[in-house]
Amino acid sequence: MPSIRVLDVETVGQIAAGEIIERPASVVKELVENAVDAGATRVTVSLQRGGLDLIEVVDDGSGIPAEDLPVALRAHATSKLRIAADLERVSTLGFRGEGLASIAAVSRIEIVSRRAGEELGARVAAAGDAIGEPEPAAAPPGTRVSVRGLFENVPVRREYLRSPGAEFNRVSGWLAAFSLAYPAVTFTLRHDGKDVWVMPATAEPHERLAMVFGRDAAKALLPLAPAGAAALDGSLTGFISEPGSDRADRRLQLLFVNGRLLRSTLLSGAWTAGYSTFSMIGRHAYGVLFLELPPDHVDPNVHPTKSDVRLRFGATVFDAAKRAIAGTLRAHAAERFTESLGPGGLPPVSFGPGADDPGVQREQSFFDGFEGDAEDVPARRLRVLTQLNRTYVLAGDGEMLLLVDQHAAHERIAYEAIVENAKRKAPSEPLLVPQTVELDAVAAAALDRVLGAMREGGLDIENFGDRTYRIVATPAGFGARPFDLRGFLADLTDVPKQRDVRERIWASLACHSVTVAGERLELEEMTTLVDRLQACANPMHCPHGRPTMVAIRPEEIARMFKRV
Repeated sequence: MPSIRVLDVETVGQIAAGEIIERPASVVKELVENAVDAGATRVTVSLQRGGLDLIEVVDDGSGIPAEDLPVALRAHATSKLRIAADLERVSTLGFRGEGLASIAAVSRIEIVSRRAGEELGARVAAAGDAIGEPEPAAAPPGTRVSVRGLFENVPVRREYLRSPGAEFNRVSGWLAAFSLAYPAVTFTLRHDGKDVWVMPATAEPHERLAMVFGRDAAKALLPLAPAGAAALDGSLTGFISEPGSDRADRRLQLLFVNGRLLRSTLLSGAWTAGYSTFSMIGRHAYGVLFLELPPDHVDPNVHPTKSDVRLRFGATVFDAAKRAIAGTLRAHAAERFTESLGPGGLPPVSFGPGADDPGVQREQSFFDGFEGDAEDVPARRLRVLTQLNRTYVLAGDGEMLLLVDQHAAHERIAYEAIVENAKRKAPSEPLLVPQTVELDAVAAAALDRVLGAMREGGLDIENFGDRTYRIVATPAGFGARPFDLRGFLADLTDVPKQRDVRERIWASLACHSVTVAGERLELEEMTTLVDRLQACANPMHCPHGRPTMVAIRPEEIARMFKRV
């Protein structure tokens, strides 16, 4: 074994830089955060070849005294900490004193800065561990940092960078997202000598939301209801996408904690739990959350790039975020339902010609067994017209048409009934003829894990031998409708684990116990379906997030017929 020796300063610097500076976007992040910490109101980022040749950040902040410029380029030199105890209450974006030193270790850096009120500024240059002496320089108040030849002295790192266009896109995406938390700052991005975009200081958040998410996507963003965050020792605000507006991944679920943009999965579970029964499986909402907490409740000293934090009361924050998201979505669903029905109200429910005759008798429906009496249902109702393709219920009020997905609607009704019966501990209904099913070993093991939650929801299943089970009772109101046990178990494997286990099981229980697409319904059953759907807490979505209804208004029909 070779003898142990202390590494030289240049090697130590490059090792440290490798943890902090990954690509041009890392340099921009360090420099822009420093500018914001300095109180800048204007920040301009200029790149050449995606930042490979030049990265320049200019701000109008407080500036750096001439005598401090060489010190600023040394490792672990900072104006933001004095003693170790300050790490427990960090209130700035930067604090480690490693950013500028790490940039200098892998590039050639020049800093020109002038403090307000001083006649001249100062300039200092550094490369590797060699730091020059400060020189007088004419400059406007603020700081300009120029970084040239990134990774020229570490060519292997350059090989892992992408094309200049791809690196530029990373910088643009990060800077645009970062600007969401600082609307009072004007941000400008330049590339190869041309202005790419400018974000003027604004008091209107939607202007910046459109830049980050796109104009159409920004229109689908809902202001976060603050009520869910009442238990926080701080605040939680933001914007979340309405149900049906989603993405294939979580990349645009943005989170700021005390102004720090994180790429952490800190609250990804809260997004999933909050959107439970509002979003489709495999799709993800987007938006931005701004979490403000006391500095001593946040530990940002957990990652070299400061892209993650730990929270002292993480469970409380998670629960507050989940409640705020869910509350916003529930309020939006109620608003959309009112809009779908129309402000002028709807005529009384009708079963077709002659149905208003008091002599017309209704047969008992599957839905009649659910909790709640018909008198509890709102008096304003739609007139059901027909069933389309044995899948959709067509209803109208003379002013608009409503298409209702019979399976999704029935699933929502059943789910809320299951939840209500579980809260009330309502007894199940025993089956006269129990259903027997034999499962393979994997399915049997999966069933054994969820039997307790299924019984809470009203479905009683007992072991009837080796991997054989009997369904002996169903939730109140389900009657003798066959239950698809195998489909239920398969469905559970696809549901995100962040959802509450009972929520997942009851949603699948409802899905596999109700009317399916292709099943013929009588007019009375369709009317009861629409009738009960109106009484649901969330009538707009099934428990798995699919829409239950679509309203077609006269103006849309007019466009179909080229009248407008």
